Amino acid sequence: MGLNHIYCGDGKGKTTAALGLAIRAAGAGIKVHIIQFLKGTDTAELTSLEKIDNITIERCDENCPFSFMMNESQKAEISCRHNEMLRNAAALLSKKKIQMLVLDEFLDAYNLGLLDRELADSVALRHYETAEIVITGRNPSDAYISEADYISEISALKHPYNRGIPARKGIEF
Repeated sequence: MGLNHIYCGDGKGKTTAALGLAIRAAGAGIKVHIIQFLKGTDTAELTSLEKIDNITIERCDENCPFSFMMNESQKAEISCRHNEMLRNAAALLSKKKIQMLVLDEFLDAYNLGLLDRELADSVALRHYETAEIVITGRNPSDAYISEADYISEISALKHPYNRGIPARKGIEF
């Protein structure tokens, strides 16, 4: 039986933890599909992940501005892409083509209303017989907390951004 994982909180490392789990799973022969919501720019982890057998990645086609900077047209467009990725994941799961689904920044897209919540719930709240579901982001709802088998909360006790140090390639992206 597959179990559900959540990496949440305001700290750095949620994506890193989920991708570390994905790498471990792929090394064990588990087929992993990673969906990155709200991300479209090139990030350093893509270079490594694309070289690993058993891992596929799906993400937005272009850079996504911060949600507070998006106009209604951009929100509709990104929501459409997010829903397309979720439908693809549902198909992969139902055909048992993957044994782990990583939904990176899912909780943020969900909480911002940038995906169809009914579709999202139908994919992410299930316990699949043959697949692990891994979710990252901030502020999981009670329903997600209730269904999760693992929850790791990552807190930002200190972060260089608060001192004006911008995100660095290879460390934050």
